[in-house]
Amino acid sequence: MRILFCGLVAAAALVAGCASKVVPPIEGVVWQIDNEHTQPRGDWERLGVQRLLVQWTVVDNFAFVPGTDLPAGKNMPDWQRIAGQPWAREVILGLAGRFDERNARASLEELAQLSARIARTPPPVNVTGWYFPVEIDPTWMEAFRLKALLAPLPRPLWISVYDSANVGPEELAQSLVEWLPPDVGVFFQDGVGVHAREAYVARHYANVLARRLGRERVRLIAEAFRPNPGGGFRPATLQELQPQLATYEGFPIYLFEGPRYVGSSLVQGLAAGQKPR
Repeated sequence: MRILFCGLVAAAALVAGCASKVVPPIEGVVWQIDNEHTQPRGDWERLGVQRLLVQWTVVDNFAFVPGTDLPAGKNMPDWQRIAGQPWAREVILGLAGRFDERNARASLEELAQLSARIARTPPPVNVTGWYFPVEIDPTWMEAFRLKALLAPLPRPLWISVYDSANVGPEELAQSLVEWLPPDVGVFFQDGVGVHAREAYVARHYANVLARRLGRERVRLIAEAFRPNPGGGFRPATLQELQPQLATYEGFPIYLFEGPRYVGSSLVQGLAAGQKPR
């Protein structure tokens, strides 16, 4: 199986080397709320964006939406303003999460119960889907526990997946086929921003997930950042991001993370590389 996988990757690399650098329409941007980032602003609609994926609305038991009995975050988002933005005509609303992944995985039952409560009182935006923000990767041996916990949550429902162990797309897809409810969709994190893999390899993952789960259940998160030499992350440059996005043509693409990393100058450069709509 490993020889076959490497052969496929090599073939994909050859295709990627000859691929067009035209940026496809971008379906959505991701917004990760914290106390310092509660007022997202951008002109992502120039890229075709009409959907906003909100990472979470409650994190570490602080609420960034009204209608809960939890302490409010330091600053509340202006949901009315967000609802009027062209890049947020449709919102996939994140539910309850934790900043620390290990803590989130240790608190599954609590987060699922809290998420069900949050979903009953959404903010005043056009919610067209829901997102449960406990991320999945092959090193998490108890991910199957999510199956029962996701059942009471509203639909359409999405989760996100990444491959930190590089087990390969077939093994990753097989684990999801075995336990993920068939009415739950997957956002695949490409890993390009953290240099976990090249874009053509991420595209191969997406192809396999689409074949195994159904194309309508798979969307791609394109990491629009790169590591800073001194620590932390910086926005990807146009030269870095443009070929990455071009590789994903044909899949619904979501930029992570819009407010932090995809500013107007980058949008302008990407838009110049798109076909006229």
